[in-house]
Amino acid sequence: MEVKDFAIWLPCLICFVSILPAPFLGDEIFDYQHMCSADGTEWEGLGCGTTKLLIKGGTVVNADLQFIRDVYVEDGIIQMVAQNLPVTDDVRVIDATGKFVMPDLLKGFEIYSEKAKKSCMDYGFHMAVTTWNEKVAKDMELLVKEKGINSFKFFLAYKGALMVTDEQMLQGFKKCKELGALPLVHAENGDAVAEGQSQIFAMGITGPEGHALSRPPVLEGEATARSIRLAKFINTPLYVVHVMSIDAMQEISQARQSGQRVIGEPIVSSLALDDSKLWDADFKIAAQYVMSPPIRSAGHDKALQAALSTGILQLVGTDHAPFNSSQKAQGRHDFRAIPNGVNGIEERMHIVWDVMVNSGKLSPREYVRITSTACAQIFNIYPRKGAILPGSDADIIILNPNATTKISASTHHSRMDTNIYEGWTMKGNIEVTISQGRVAWENGRLHVKRGAGRYIPMAPFSYLFDGLDKLDLEYVSSFKAPVDRSTAA
Repeated sequence: MEVKDFAIWLPCLICFVSILPAPFLGDEIFDYQHMCSADGTEWEGLGCGTTKLLIKGGTVVNADLQFIRDVYVEDGIIQMVAQNLPVTDDVRVIDATGKFVMPDLLKGFEIYSEKAKKSCMDYGFHMAVTTWNEKVAKDMELLVKEKGINSFKFFLAYKGALMVTDEQMLQGFKKCKELGALPLVHAENGDAVAEGQSQIFAMGITGPEGHALSRPPVLEGEATARSIRLAKFINTPLYVVHVMSIDAMQEISQARQSGQRVIGEPIVSSLALDDSKLWDADFKIAAQYVMSPPIRSAGHDKALQAALSTGILQLVGTDHAPFNSSQKAQGRHDFRAIPNGVNGIEERMHIVWDVMVNSGKLSPREYVRITSTACAQIFNIYPRKGAILPGSDADIIILNPNATTKISASTHHSRMDTNIYEGWTMKGNIEVTISQGRVAWENGRLHVKRGAGRYIPMAPFSYLFDGLDKLDLEYVSSFKAPVDRSTAA
């Protein structure tokens, strides 16, 4: 088949996105569900039988954002999350002021499973673990063995909300290894970031540039190194998400050179951008670029491109978490309140082609590996996904390397009113996207059906776990212990 002058057929991991449900409840988090017995009877007069519930004034924590909101629930489903929701006589009200409001680990899976039923493309999940107790361990086991989850994310950042301690991370890593699930880490030192934020804000730096200044590369490097060493101690594979700095990349490189099984994932923005826009005099422009870890200064992007081209880093993600300019404006006078996140899911394939293939850093085959195949292999769904082979899902893109693509908020397919790649013009254009054997995109038009996407369960024990038992045995054998001292004088 010929498209214009020349067309490249590529396997595409269509919308195999890692959707991050909000985390499990910690000891200090308000938990209405667990105040009721399994049969719905009341404990301490809470009125558990009601079908309408309003949780007032709590800090709602999701994996990508936290804010003070009311949560209205009816018939077991969250109906509204908003400020100052009215109270009616038939609604049970719970005051959560000063407390965190989060779902359980398993409940988070159920909530996002329901949301994802609207997806027009195939998808998968990973889950976040933000504390540790026996319930978390049991939920993880159920999710792996019965729900098709094979990865769990640990946040070393976001102190007071999502951040885990080293002890919690160790226990989580141990459970992941036992279950054959891959631990993922968001690597920033949360304690140091909190201190940095306080210091920078106290200096009178309140704008978006303060975000980057308070989270320097050294804090990303430290957390990356710490998580790698703890993973080595447990002897489990590790996946470092959104690698943004030379500091983090070097820690991954050193670990891989020593034989440790560490996956490094740069994202589109870390490969293609630098932090100069954070200093733009227009707050609306600068705030667009606030994400965590931050987009780094010039030089980090080129180093990450080189690391990707030489195999030090293995695949490219997006960390797609967009907010419009009104949402970003919440932090106009305090960078700490700017919602963290940038766009990238629609732009990823074009930007990576331009930055890595048009520049000669990667071949088309290597492009397929870093955008599709490596992900499918790491998350154990290859060759169903990530390949054009008999028996593989017919998820395919047709890319014309001689056509031109221009990115703009005025033409993209997101409801965002901004785009951090505004005005980018490049050679290479995806002209056709095929999902499940059906044409989903052609001639600049979408042809999708809501709900056509399928949940893709992911089996545990990918290739990254092969041979770990032998390494464990070798490690224990090296102890030369316990020493028999029964015959000693």
